[in-house]
Amino acid sequence: MGITHQPRSPERRRRPSARGGTEYPRSEKAGVYNCACVGRGPVCARWCCGIRHGTSSFGRIPHPSAFGANLLMGRDRGADSRVTRRQFSQGAPSTGGSAPRIQLRTRLLITCLFGGAALGGWLYLRAEKGRQQNLQRIQELKKLAIGQGDFHLVDHTGQPRSKADFLGQWVLLYFGFTHCPDICPEELEKMSQVVQLLDQEPQLPRVQPVFITVDPERDDVAAVAKYVREFHPRLLGLTGSPEHVREAGRAYRVYYSTGPRDEDDDYIVDHTVIIYLLSPDGLFLDYYNRSKSEAQIVQSVRGHMETYQRLFS
Repeated sequence: MGITHQPRSPERRRRPSARGGTEYPRSEKAGVYNCACVGRGPVCARWCCGIRHGTSSFGRIPHPSAFGANLLMGRDRGADSRVTRRQFSQGAPSTGGSAPRIQLRTRLLITCLFGGAALGGWLYLRAEKGRQQNLQRIQELKKLAIGQGDFHLVDHTGQPRSKADFLGQWVLLYFGFTHCPDICPEELEKMSQVVQLLDQEPQLPRVQPVFITVDPERDDVAAVAKYVREFHPRLLGLTGSPEHVREAGRAYRVYYSTGPRDEDDDYIVDHTVIIYLLSPDGLFLDYYNRSKSEAQIVQSVRGHMETYQRLFS
């Protein structure tokens, strides 16, 4: 059944509290505030009475601003108590989980350091092995390289020339003779075209074309000078005594042989038909026979220039 309020007696009226606010008289029977919750138990009566009359659990009416702030923030005493109980139940945060993370981080760091050191050592050994192999290859090339011998000839202007005059230059070299009917002019013309095409690439070193006669008996300085004027303006013609010409041929392993003479004392010289590419070391790098076109020779020379490594310092 319902519980009704009793008429308020004078002694049960509100009176000021010594702690501030307004204090309600307490029931002598139930020990709670006199309200409709009397008889429902002390906890319910205490809670409902505070809500109905705006009092705190200690019997004070909170300041209106604090009460409004609590409502706006969605806070109530029950929520605060639940948070407090949760904090106390959980206890202080434990730092025991950070130690495994630190140990894991340390292990990863040590692993990375050892792995980096191992990788660096492997790369160094690989580079050192490659360097040793390259030095060995260079030593083998020095022993087998064509063109290690020297020569002493005369150019078409009458100036003495030796191998030392061409060191540091890229050289296209052709052995032939001025009385050659067709092959020599064709090859010298092709060599001139190659030099002209390479000159159009300013990033490449300059190439020196050289012609050495294998017919010193007929090809003197004047004959060679007249002959080279028909080709590239930088073409340098060389001649000399039969012995000196033979010396130059041996240095580059060139074969040549004088054929039989006719009734007019004319003859043909059989010789190797090859254009030689010489490095700045004065050594043979590559050769181009009659089947090679100007474009193919240009591509090959360019490739050698881009990958060249000196054999002699």
